[in-house]
Amino acid sequence: MKSLVLVLAVAIMAEAIKVPIMRGKSVREKMREQGIELPYVDPGLKFQPPEIIAASGAAAMNIYYDTYYYGSISIGTPPQTFPVLYDTGSANLWVDSVYCNSQSCNVHSKFNPQQSSTFQNSGSTTQIVYGAGGVDLMLGYDTVNVGGISVQNQVVGLSTSAQLSPTPFAGVVGLAYPSDAAGGQPTLMDTMMQQGLLQYDIVAFYLAPPGQSGSEMCFGEVDNSRYQGQITWTPVTTGYWWQINIQGFAVNNQESGWCSQGCPSMVDTGTLQVTMPQQYFSYLMQNIGAQQNSGSYYVDCSQVNNLPTLTFTIGGTAFPLSPSAYIQNNNGYCMVGITPTYLNDQNGNPLWILGDVFLTQYYSVFDRANNRVGFAPAA
Repeated sequence: MKSLVLVLAVAIMAEAIKVPIMRGKSVREKMREQGIELPYVDPGLKFQPPEIIAASGAAAMNIYYDTYYYGSISIGTPPQTFPVLYDTGSANLWVDSVYCNSQSCNVHSKFNPQQSSTFQNSGSTTQIVYGAGGVDLMLGYDTVNVGGISVQNQVVGLSTSAQLSPTPFAGVVGLAYPSDAAGGQPTLMDTMMQQGLLQYDIVAFYLAPPGQSGSEMCFGEVDNSRYQGQITWTPVTTGYWWQINIQGFAVNNQESGWCSQGCPSMVDTGTLQVTMPQQYFSYLMQNIGAQQNSGSYYVDCSQVNNLPTLTFTIGGTAFPLSPSAYIQNNNGYCMVGITPTYLNDQNGNPLWILGDVFLTQYYSVFDRANNRVGFAPAA
């Protein structure tokens, strides 16, 4: 009987934890529909130290203006459920709480720890500074349910104030390395690993393109039905974020030479666009004939099929982005899904970000056990 119980326990532990992800309208998209154009926020700010962020003067703005994809999570006993951003570009788990009366908190349902029999106050507080806003948090421990699996005694941040614009989600589940976590707290992934809930210490994303459903995140396994061919692996080059090295960048099969010495790039589910250094971005926009309007760049919709394919070389494999992948047609206006950054990585090198525009085309796997990221064409 004991061996049977052990076999069943292993079978349960080996089960993949799948979380459906929704694609909603971003804050910027909703505001555009009201005739309001939100200011440009440099995506690279998200990966800068607090002193750089403060010097930018962008602390009252929001790096998540352009986020589309989010899922759900339940916290407490009985469970209280919230929409959250599963973000590989940050490391803390936090949700809006009854202690926060900021505008961004009041548009959501809020976690009430007094209604959870398993909540324990740690007595600690911390602040998370994103590229364009901050959240003050009270830290506690509670049961977190993700994809039907209960994670015990997870550190959860409860917002007490927030300098963010209202978003479609009520919190963030950070999936970067714990060294990036404010307060040095273990991430949700770390706790799942420590409690033996994962068959493999990985998390994988399938982000469906605009207009399609079925987006999904999977803890502990890859979903072979979500990609084609083989997964190409490339090592993580920093112990904070999922930063990798781009080996080449070509425009219509013509190598640019920009990444001949390697281009550091963050792989970030919490950034919508592909982000590239300003000095290269200007040349590319000129090359494709894009015109700037209110901080975004647009092309003639009738010319989209004539635009070049952009190809990234990663791990020795070519990953092309067709014009239909990086041009977003919003009601007849064709916006370029590429944006510039003026900022560098922590070593002073020009920074790239592979955001959702890239990740909708390629299934992505984040492997903590081997410190690597994998990509394969999405099915």
